[in-house]
Amino acid sequence: MYDNIFSAEAWQFALEIVKSEFLLGIWETFYVTVVSTAIAIMIGLPLGVLLVTGDKGGIMPLPKPVMSALNVIINLLRSVPFLILMIMAFPLARLIVGTTIGTVASIVPLVIAAFPFVARLVESSLREVNPNIIEAAQSMGASPFDIIRKVMIPESIPSLISNFTIAITTILGYSAMSGIIGGGGLGKIAINYGYYRYKYVVMLLAVILLVIMVQIFQSLGTSLAVKLDKRLKNK
Repeated sequence: MYDNIFSAEAWQFALEIVKSEFLLGIWETFYVTVVSTAIAIMIGLPLGVLLVTGDKGGIMPLPKPVMSALNVIINLLRSVPFLILMIMAFPLARLIVGTTIGTVASIVPLVIAAFPFVARLVESSLREVNPNIIEAAQSMGASPFDIIRKVMIPESIPSLISNFTIAITTILGYSAMSGIIGGGGLGKIAINYGYYRYKYVVMLLAVILLVIMVQIFQSLGTSLAVKLDKRLKNK
């Protein structure tokens, strides 16, 4: 099976796939990753804030049963393997986008898998904020909403960006896995042309492009986090 992996015929086939499929695959992977991350942040950011502010000793504590239920739901969604979650999300994807296969349909399970992860990342970032700053804002009569908007989130921006970078690279990896059940992008190319047809050169090229995209996202996120870190500016 591995005798002709790097034969001239294999490279010729890979070149044809690169010309006909890879440009669209890169765009689909980028589109799905960015859109899924954006939606996951829109859901996960408020949840992460709620996990911190609603906790016992937070600036607006919620009843313990509510917080317990929220934590259980988030932990439950995070514990389901992504491949299983994709299959379980079929009915919801069909309800929202009208189909269970394709690039757009893969956004639904990606968001479901990502927003609990984002919520935990946001929680981790907000808990790093110096409690003395929050207490000072409370002593000056700031409302809980003002503390969240003007103190907690601004103070944790570098950490949030770093964690959002982790989220987008994780979602990029998930998007490649969605190719197994009909999702688009580089994952679909790697599975359909590389794995199923034993053209491992195609799969190798798809993996290399995914690695490059991860490096780009990681570099941009790290640079932005460093640029916005006030602690580094004050040195």
